[in-house]
Amino acid sequence: MADTVIFDDRPKGRLEARAEGELLGHIQYFVLDDPAPALVPVHTVVEPAHEGKGIAGSLVRELYAIAAREGFAVAPLCPYVVRWAAKHPDEAPAASQELLDAARAAVEADPEKW
Repeated sequence: MADTVIFDDRPKGRLEARAEGELLGHIQYFVLDDPAPALVPVHTVVEPAHEGKGIAGSLVRELYAIAAREGFAVAPLCPYVVRWAAKHPDEAPAASQELLDAARAAVEADPEKW
């Protein structure tokens, strides 16, 4: 969607896709500091009226772009992001097992992250 704007609301841990003020979808994520700075996406949601329009893929692509610009890794726990990354290895560098384990441990320690 050409008129879609993606906004990173870091304090809320949400990457949102909007068009004309309407929320089209979002990725819920948190920032992991240790063992390395990483964005950890946990949920991808597209509003039902906007499914099938490439919004989820655009959100994931932007999440990886933000991470690259900031020198962060992405440690995906969201199943959609995991599948997208597997299909786009040139845009989605794989996270180390250590980083994925740390992301899972962070969620176990604080289920509010999930």
